[in-house]
Amino acid sequence: MTAQELKNSILMQAVQGKLVPQDPNDEPASVLLAKIRAEKEQMMKEGKIKKEPISEIYIDPSDNQHYEKVGKTVKCIEDEIPFKIPKGWAWVRISSISSVVTKGTTPRGGNVSYKEKGIGFLRAGNVAGLDTIDKSDLNFIDADTHTGYLSRSILEANDILITIAGTLGRTALVRNEDLPLNANQAISIVRLITTNSIDLLYLIYAINSPVIQKHLTTQRKITAIPNLTLEIISKCFIPIPPFEEQKRIVSRFKEILPYINNYEWDCKKLKKMDSELPNNLKKSILQYAIQGKLVEQNPDDEPASELIKRIRAEKEKLIKSGKLKKDKNESFIYRGSDNSYYEKFQNGKEVCIDNEIPFEIPQSWAWCRLSYAMSVYGGKRIPAGQKLVTEDTGHKYIRVTDMKNSSVSNSDVHYITNEVYEQIKRYTISCDDLYITVAGTIGKVGNIPIEFDGANLTENANKLITYDLDNDYVKLMMNSAAIQNQITEATTKVGQPKLAIMRIKSLLIPLPPIAEQQRIVSKIKECLNLLK
Repeated sequence: MTAQELKNSILMQAVQGKLVPQDPNDEPASVLLAKIRAEKEQMMKEGKIKKEPISEIYIDPSDNQHYEKVGKTVKCIEDEIPFKIPKGWAWVRISSISSVVTKGTTPRGGNVSYKEKGIGFLRAGNVAGLDTIDKSDLNFIDADTHTGYLSRSILEANDILITIAGTLGRTALVRNEDLPLNANQAISIVRLITTNSIDLLYLIYAINSPVIQKHLTTQRKITAIPNLTLEIISKCFIPIPPFEEQKRIVSRFKEILPYINNYEWDCKKLKKMDSELPNNLKKSILQYAIQGKLVEQNPDDEPASELIKRIRAEKEKLIKSGKLKKDKNESFIYRGSDNSYYEKFQNGKEVCIDNEIPFEIPQSWAWCRLSYAMSVYGGKRIPAGQKLVTEDTGHKYIRVTDMKNSSVSNSDVHYITNEVYEQIKRYTISCDDLYITVAGTIGKVGNIPIEFDGANLTENANKLITYDLDNDYVKLMMNSAAIQNQITEATTKVGQPKLAIMRIKSLLIPLPPIAEQQRIVSKIKECLNLLK
């Protein structure tokens, strides 16, 4: 049950006479309604309010049916009565207990009439529900407009407001401390004959009960923007208890309301937790994975130190053949006899980097800079004055906007012309590589699908060439919170945020044995399927 459903249930009990016990010594509602009718007739006679027929609803003891008398006309309305009410209660239409049922006015000129300060001017969004006015986004009008063109919609203390456009049927109560105030045409204004016989908060609670809300909204006028008319508001049925019972209902509901609000807050927190749970679990799983806690280590696995040696040997061959440029900044990380981590540079310098190591890894694993295990190359912007095209030229161009869900989307493929391709043909990416975004949404890593093999790569992404590594493990590792935190720290904050190639190369990454990389990938796939 949602908080709103709980509130509706309690409001429904309130208007059905089930929230508090009845007291046979209370003056019946029929007596207080007779007093209100008499007072309204006197106000009409004195010209204080507009003359109109007054409705009286009663039960005929001869058939126990509800009848309505308006002037000299009497009509059975039993089939219109929403539900049964206790003895001592009575039904009434809102118009019968009101001196005014009207609506606000739109100022001349619309929004241009609003001022930075002045008289508060309510719109439907300011009517926050139950008895609350929300002034957090209040517009203002000047005093001349308030007392001049908008004089008909000047609000008074104890006015009940009901939204009649937008979100229909939402309510608020005007209090002395809210004044002066005015309202626009999306708000109806109900002003009671007297508050000595009708408790304002009880009436608001009744209007908010699900049956009355349903009655209002199903009667709405269907237009381009559905709305409630003043006639619908005026004719709305309200169940009226004895005045003392009204006060008991209000007191009881006020007592319960904080618990409902707390429940609502807890429901929102729970909903937020539920919505975030899959992503948080995924982050936790990835973090466990790169710490060596997701799958068991196998002592028969070739250790990562051997894997690194093999990667180093492969890169040396490429350097000798001229296919790879030697990186003068490349370093090697090892664990010393004192169990501390050291980084050794090509110039022979060694430094302890224990303060950089984010977490412990298993003995069979190794730490290294990304550049030691991979190569990083940038993409290329299309030449000035040239544009991407949507017709298939045979040369696909991958943009950051195409990089979705750790892959590349095929839904909006763009191409470059043969002329442009000849100028930037060196800047391609293969399905054996990974991409990493370096501008816009920074640090997202993904695979290149086979259909994008050989496509040109945007300057807002780099390609990662891996050596003897499991690409799926590298992708998962790079998207983990620990590596993403490093990426955030490495991103330049001046001007447009950017992740430089040198910063990517210096990222500190944990490498398991290749066999364990594969077990990790398999386990994560299993976990993610369960999350789905």
